[in-house]
Amino acid sequence: MKKRYLKSGTVKVEFILPDAIAADTEDVFLVGDFNDWDETATPMQGFKNGKFKVTVDLEAGNEYQFRYLVNGNQWHNDWDADKYVANPFSGDNSVVSTHPDA
Repeated sequence: MKKRYLKSGTVKVEFILPDAIAADTEDVFLVGDFNDWDETATPMQGFKNGKFKVTVDLEAGNEYQFRYLVNGNQWHNDWDADKYVANPFSGDNSVVSTHPDA
């Protein structure tokens, strides 16, 4: 993840699907509480080098839970996340913090 803090109070966060996650399809989505866990709201763009990325504008000073959805049924965490929290499905969610000191 890469974060860029703007004077407007917005943080541009670039989410990058970890290399260890095999995605042989264009069916990769960023899903989190910032998009109401909508499984198709935030598609990730695939590049020729095999990476998938998407940039999302988030409000500064918050924490957001998220996961990656690959092929419509494979949920993955981001191992570069700021932290992890338990979810109600016997797993963890990744968390991105937009606090300036994070």
